[in-house]
Amino acid sequence: MLRSHAVRFLLSSTVAFIISGSAAAQQNASTLAVVNGSAITAKDLEQKEVNHLLQAQYQYYQAERKALDDLIVQRLLDGEAQSQGISTDELLKREVDSKVKDPSEDQLQVYYEGLDSKEPYDQVRVKILDHIRDLRRAKLRSAYVETLRLKANIVIQLAPPTADVGPESAAVTEGRSDAPVQVVEFADYQCPYCQKVNPDLNKLIDEYAGKVSVVYRDFPLPMHPHAEKAAEAARCAGQQGKFWEYHNLLFHDKKLDSPDLKQEAAALHLDSDKFDKCLDSAEEAANVKKDQDEGTKLGLSGTPSFFINGHFISGAVDYATLHQMVEQQLTLLSSAKGASPVGSSQR
Repeated sequence: MLRSHAVRFLLSSTVAFIISGSAAAQQNASTLAVVNGSAITAKDLEQKEVNHLLQAQYQYYQAERKALDDLIVQRLLDGEAQSQGISTDELLKREVDSKVKDPSEDQLQVYYEGLDSKEPYDQVRVKILDHIRDLRRAKLRSAYVETLRLKANIVIQLAPPTADVGPESAAVTEGRSDAPVQVVEFADYQCPYCQKVNPDLNKLIDEYAGKVSVVYRDFPLPMHPHAEKAAEAARCAGQQGKFWEYHNLLFHDKKLDSPDLKQEAAALHLDSDKFDKCLDSAEEAANVKKDQDEGTKLGLSGTPSFFINGHFISGAVDYATLHQMVEQQLTLLSSAKGASPVGSSQR
């Protein structure tokens, strides 16, 4: 009898220990390691090693997004086929394969002449024909899928990785500072992709007036010899209240030599003496360096790099991508407030 009580006590104590241990584990689920009783959490790792982790997380996000897009397309095709009472293969044969037109013999010959091949035309003709058919089939399929996307209501909730971006420098925000969506751009005035995306950012501000602000951060790359001084020049213009006008002028005109920087200032009717003194004395160099250091801390390796409400995207980003990210953030914010989603269709 005594032994039975002891066994029951031992079992109940063990169960209680397991339950309490499980609860403790749940409370410390973010703990990754414990060093001499001091916990290292996931947040600690992200904060201390963000420069190593952000790029890897973004690459993983891109792979996830590609897989998600493929799955969305398959769902659209399957749903359309089901609504028509046919198989997906039958749908694609009717809407895509049947519309692929073969190139003429002259077109095949021209394509062959553009190849760096020593094989006779007769031996590669079939391969060329199949290749062109595949290209045309892919183009038709893409166009057909786009028609299905336009009819569908697609809300993409998968978001890029996030990072805490430090306090921005003064006087570099365009749009309302209290806008619900903040786009932080790290860029370089000599970077061709930055030059290309700048009109898209201005378009974004206009389209989402009051809802989007853009914060510009300097990240002149070492391979661009004029980028550093151009960054200083824009800040010198900012001292006279013309940062964004000068900023847009640099991206549009692409004139970045020191004499050109001064001519651009004159074109905006800035105080030339004050501007030239600021530029020649490298008065704003320290502020440019602060932005560079922040970008380096974040692990940025190229420009443009964006943080949209903290969500990181990088590279040759087009307007559609920026638009989609803004829509996603507005939808999430509206959902959090319990309101109807704003612009919930993400295509």
